[in-house]
Amino acid sequence: MSLERLLQSLPGAAYRCHVDSDWTMEYASEGIGRLTGYPAAAFLAKSGLSFATIIHPDDRLAVERGVSLAMEQGRSYQLTYRIRCANGETKWVFEQGAATPGSNGRLIEGFIFDYTQLRNANVLVHEQASYLQQARDAIIAMDLNSRITYWNNGAERLYGWSAAEARGKKFSDLLCENLPAYHAAYENTLANGEWSGELSHLRRDGVCIETDTRWTLLAADSDTGAPRKILVIGTDISERKHNEAKIYRLAFFDPLTDLPNRASLLDHLRRALLGSARTRKCGALMFCDLDNFKYLNDSQGHAAGDLLLQAVARRLEHCVREADMVARLGGDEFVILIQPVEDTREGAASQAETVAAKVVAAMAAPFQLADSTYAVSVSIGVTTLCGTVDTVESTLRHADAAMYQAKACGRNTYRFHDPEVQAAWSARAELENAMRRALRDKEFVLHYQPQLDRSSRVIGAEALLRWRLPDGRLLYPAEFIQAAEESGLIIDIGRWVLRTACAELAHWQRYPDMAGLTLSVNVSAGQFMEPDFVPMLQQVFEETGVQPSSLKLELTESLMVSDFTHTARTMGMLKQRGISFSLDDFGTGYSSLAYLRKLPLDQLKIDQSFMRDVLTDQNDASIVRSIIALGDSLGLQVIAEGVETPGQRQFLSDAGCFIYQGFLYQHALSADLFTQYARALH
Repeated sequence: MSLERLLQSLPGAAYRCHVDSDWTMEYASEGIGRLTGYPAAAFLAKSGLSFATIIHPDDRLAVERGVSLAMEQGRSYQLTYRIRCANGETKWVFEQGAATPGSNGRLIEGFIFDYTQLRNANVLVHEQASYLQQARDAIIAMDLNSRITYWNNGAERLYGWSAAEARGKKFSDLLCENLPAYHAAYENTLANGEWSGELSHLRRDGVCIETDTRWTLLAADSDTGAPRKILVIGTDISERKHNEAKIYRLAFFDPLTDLPNRASLLDHLRRALLGSARTRKCGALMFCDLDNFKYLNDSQGHAAGDLLLQAVARRLEHCVREADMVARLGGDEFVILIQPVEDTREGAASQAETVAAKVVAAMAAPFQLADSTYAVSVSIGVTTLCGTVDTVESTLRHADAAMYQAKACGRNTYRFHDPEVQAAWSARAELENAMRRALRDKEFVLHYQPQLDRSSRVIGAEALLRWRLPDGRLLYPAEFIQAAEESGLIIDIGRWVLRTACAELAHWQRYPDMAGLTLSVNVSAGQFMEPDFVPMLQQVFEETGVQPSSLKLELTESLMVSDFTHTARTMGMLKQRGISFSLDDFGTGYSSLAYLRKLPLDQLKIDQSFMRDVLTDQNDASIVRSIIALGDSLGLQVIAEGVETPGQRQFLSDAGCFIYQGFLYQHALSADLFTQYARALH
């Protein structure tokens, strides 16, 4: 084939033209028609079309300068620029040319071809590459040997290495903290073509971050010869994981002690019972309650109480195996879950007993907190568990009942669940619920037992609590008051008693013939120690309109020794409001002459247990005479309760006691009947 025919067959256009202002062509192959839409003859005619005129105006000057510079330097040139075709279309062309030998740079020849498609592809590639670089996510490509071949700006921001530093390095060596997780992701990607999940990666500064990652297997490209690769796109989810962890800890851990909380315990107990049902293994659950923690918390402050709870939590953790669990239910209640790994309940009980003994011993050592030392003990209830029989509810109930049995046995010990104890505990729970109902439905009533002087005139009364059940039966305090005190319901019941008694006393004060009567009301130690006791009582006075000078609060001896300072301060504040105080059941507790002298008491009350045999038992008679003499020496009024016979009354009168209360005169009466009785004998 001749050179002329070869040039005509090429996809572009060959040319020869003069370097002048019009770029006059001497020769143009037929390809120029396909390229520009103008026939070659249009460029070759003497007054024909100048090629320079179809160069895009914005590119024309650059083309002229490029050609002129190449001619001056005697070299070839390569240019890309735009032309306007006959149909108005704009094309990008690539031109390569040089000066014709012997023309002194005034005649050039070269070749032009359509560059539009290739350039658009390049622009697209650059645009896509730019998108990858601007992406916030880390985008990494690696070959099947884990060698990194692409590393975008997002990867540099996330991990700290530049693209130049990362390329060629092994992905697994550079980033992976958990190699088994990496290998699992790698194998899944090869097997399934993709994988997604969460991976921990190491940054350049050594910090471990959490990433949400998607791996995609890229097929080999036969056109470019590119081998198979894995594309990795990773998003930093460290902050999200951190927030999730915080939410999880708030939901399942106690913020004070950092122990699992009630919700976590219930979940672990449920799982333990399910596992036990499958394996037929046995475990145990232990309720641990600190003895007298409330007293320490109230007397030393909540900060000291919190420090103690934290220290107790650490000691408990050291008493159990790694697989076992220590949780805090709330307050001073802790629970230990011993995982079901024993073949029998006896084996589980033996393991639990070992742990319980460790806990009791661990709590025996004093706690050094800041500048103070605290001593506490613990009562522990233990129950074994087996998933084939027990439930979450029954296991918790049994451990709780056993813990109360430990407290009933003197505290600072442990006890195992006993069915008889459980029956008593169930009855106790029913009683507590019934007392709550009684408060709500106004089943409690007050009766008033008269108090008389030596002339058998009514001078006052003691308000006595009674509980009238829906079936009409009447319960006395001995049948429910201990449960009320242990459950804390005594606080609400005590408030009701004070409010009702003051309302009745205010009613008496409106009538001249009863205005001088006093009313004695028993106050429990727990209620008297309440921080809001004085404000609560003041509110009762304001609501009922009672004159406090006729109110007498009866306190027990145990209150005097539990917190003497607080008791004395509270009594002093109430004394300023006109209230008087009687020391109830005197002689049965821990009386101290020093206490009696320092407290603003007005009255001593001889307990009925001494009065029962005062005429036949010399010891009781001596005690009663001593109490009367002590009251006289301290300037305190003395009253005897449980006076049932004329002989007892005569004994008291001879000994110097002249105020009486008991069945010799009258049992406790309803408010209306007491009013009638008092008016008759006042």
